[in-house]
Amino acid sequence: MAEAARRLVRSVVAGGPVLASGNVWPIVARATVKYSRPRLATFWKYARVELSPPTPGEIPVAVESFKGLVASFKAGSYKQITVKDSMRNALVAAEVLMWFYIGEVIGRGSLIGYNV
Repeated sequence: MAEAARRLVRSVVAGGPVLASGNVWPIVARATVKYSRPRLATFWKYARVELSPPTPGEIPVAVESFKGLVASFKAGSYKQITVKDSMRNALVAAEVLMWFYIGEVIGRGSLIGYNV
């Protein structure tokens, strides 16, 4: 990533005369597109797989997985979790709650309550 940022800076610096004339936007736009295109391609590659809704065949697998999680909790296997794993699980839970909260704020249109 640092190399791409250096290339972006080099392309802007190379356009010194254009910068002096005040017409910098074509250079910045070109450099931004060149920098962003491979990263967006990677993002979309993973987004198509990870952000797609579950297929009907995946739902029973998820239900069985949840049943296994409940059974292991009842058996007391949570007592064998290391501190590192428990902290990781707590951070994931906090992230999920924060994304929910951010969605609520966006949906309401304000940080404080609903307009009733």
